[in-house]
Amino acid sequence: MPPRDGRGALIHPDLLDRPERRIDGDDKTTGAARYTADLVVPRVLEAGFVRSPYPHARIVSIDAERARALDGVRTVLTGADVRGQRLGRRLQDWPVLCWDRVLFIGDRVAAVAADTREIAEEAVRLISVEYEELPALLDVEEALRGDAPVLHPDAASYRFLEGRGERPPVPHPNHQGHVAESHGDVDAAFARAARIFEHEFTTPRIHQAALEPRAAIVWLEGDRVRVVSTNKAPFNLRDQMAATLGLAKERVVVDNGTIGGDFGGKGLSTDEFVLYHLAKATGRPVRAITRYSDELTTTNPRHSSRIRLRTGVDADGRILAHESHALFDGGAYAAGKPTVRLLVEGGVSTLEGYRVPAARHEAATVYTNNVPGGHMRAPGQPQNVFASESHLDLIARELGIAPLEMRRRNIARAGDLTTTGEPWHGPDLGALLDRAADEIRAEKARPAGHGIGFAVGVRHVGRGSTTISLRLGPDGTVEARTGVGDQGGGQHTLIQRIVAATLEIDPAKVRVRRLSTEGPQDPGIGGSRVTPVHGGAALAAARALKDKLGVRSVAEAARALAADEALEASATFDATAVDHGACAHAIEVAVDAETGAVRVLSAVLAVDVGQVINPVGLRGQLEGGFVYGLGMALTEDLALEDGRVRAANLGDYKLPTIADVPPLRIVHLSDGHGVGPYGARSAGELVNPGVPAAVANAVQDASGARVHTLPITAERVWRVLRAP
Repeated sequence: MPPRDGRGALIHPDLLDRPERRIDGDDKTTGAARYTADLVVPRVLEAGFVRSPYPHARIVSIDAERARALDGVRTVLTGADVRGQRLGRRLQDWPVLCWDRVLFIGDRVAAVAADTREIAEEAVRLISVEYEELPALLDVEEALRGDAPVLHPDAASYRFLEGRGERPPVPHPNHQGHVAESHGDVDAAFARAARIFEHEFTTPRIHQAALEPRAAIVWLEGDRVRVVSTNKAPFNLRDQMAATLGLAKERVVVDNGTIGGDFGGKGLSTDEFVLYHLAKATGRPVRAITRYSDELTTTNPRHSSRIRLRTGVDADGRILAHESHALFDGGAYAAGKPTVRLLVEGGVSTLEGYRVPAARHEAATVYTNNVPGGHMRAPGQPQNVFASESHLDLIARELGIAPLEMRRRNIARAGDLTTTGEPWHGPDLGALLDRAADEIRAEKARPAGHGIGFAVGVRHVGRGSTTISLRLGPDGTVEARTGVGDQGGGQHTLIQRIVAATLEIDPAKVRVRRLSTEGPQDPGIGGSRVTPVHGGAALAAARALKDKLGVRSVAEAARALAADEALEASATFDATAVDHGACAHAIEVAVDAETGAVRVLSAVLAVDVGQVINPVGLRGQLEGGFVYGLGMALTEDLALEDGRVRAANLGDYKLPTIADVPPLRIVHLSDGHGVGPYGARSAGELVNPGVPAAVANAVQDASGARVHTLPITAERVWRVLRAP
């Protein structure tokens, strides 16, 4: 019998140990799933956009007469038609269509609605725009000079979607967001240090590369605006559209259908706002399906970064003081960031997971004339973990301490003050590190050119509030109603399994129904929140329904219902508790001293994600996160040349393939004490941040070459090996 507490509630349902069958599996593997681009909407028009060829320019004039005269064109809009309207997740600083200046290559200045996509694209080519080029700011430090042009002189007039105050002040007008925070007496701690070390690291932009590009359809239905979108947080999009377009929230109804991948990028929408105006002008539905060239060159990739670290240690290598200065290239607009501070919050604190008695952190996102940055799996953390874990290795080697031993001496134990100034109450990081070292056989002698690298990563468990309702019908089926979509992460299967486990029924008897924004408020996917927030709501709703059953089973209660009756229960769950998942990485590489080529030979992940809800899904998240980090480590670089993205297709943008993935061992160590349902923690953003650092550390261990800039290409390794 499954274990129960004193009230008879299940402590650990046996169902959670059994591999799951995904709710969406059949439809996605057979091709039956319908994505936004697959929807058939009567009389739908196709949208096309005129985009800027310059990173910074004044719009002198637009001539659209030839486009308007083209047969099949239903309307053409320019910035003059939407003047003053800006979009954004928190700070609304991105024009729906530009009316006076363009701020990056790809900024939109006009939009077309036509009978076919081909006609829309021909109309775009017929629109003539005269520009006056302006000086472009393409480097973050250049943008922060005292005499730098101010890219957003009207920033004080921008809408800030906070509700509890105004946009936080910044020290420079080209800052999007800025924070400086500290704990302990940092200067005194540095003064006591036996040695002080300082290093700088840089990382490039990288793209989320979800296989489904963005798509959206908008139409007007009575007094309602209907939106179908690939956006992963429909309530947030509803609120943004209402604010930008001057509509009541109740008038905007958003549904996100089937989402073909996200990885953070689909929290931002830009097409839906102009589609509303095109639909209003034509009286017909209008659709935009992004080509992958536009997806790569004009949407919201991970921010590039420049991070400088300084750490003081005692004679035994124990950290006494630490400070970080991180600059993130936010690009032309801050619209892609949902956080109040307009930062990639994971980029604020370095050396997470270690005991740091005194620390000072400064981080900023900066306006430039580059493609706007946005959120991507564990925003800010891969940049900071690469920097801080590389920094730690360099300190260890300079002191003559083994990198593994350096980590053991400084890893945060229960109650230790961490880099954030808060005591550590998360998983046993030391046990994870030791297990990873054991599994990779760290003490074993290795051939010349082979090396091992380590890294530690922690990721907060997401917070938020949502409502899930359950309805038991006379056929014994329980319908779970939720506002969250499923972008491939297994959200609906998670809800199904928690409800089934709690009610002690077959998961096949639980059906999950996704609601539009006409249902209860929901925060959407993102921020590692689904397991604790939506899982918590599913557990609470299932327990509420179970209370209504009394001593009856679900089957008995269902048989007692009349044909038109149902037994219902609903629960709103607000996840506020602080918790972390944790991971230790150990990676072995081989480096060819003649060419600098790096080959990853094997990898170990020792993780604590609490109680596992979806065993197969968890494995996929951890493996996928590892490969995500591997791409950032070795191949991915959304490089710019004079503000233009060079890789405009996935053939040029080098994603890792199965041939690049080494043997991977995953070890679970957990006491099941997470704050999520049945002790679960989050896993989706846990693994990828530490992989680039572990690879960089292994490369130095194998060859002596320390690469400070990602990706770690053969050329970079070769140059370091041959440096004087």
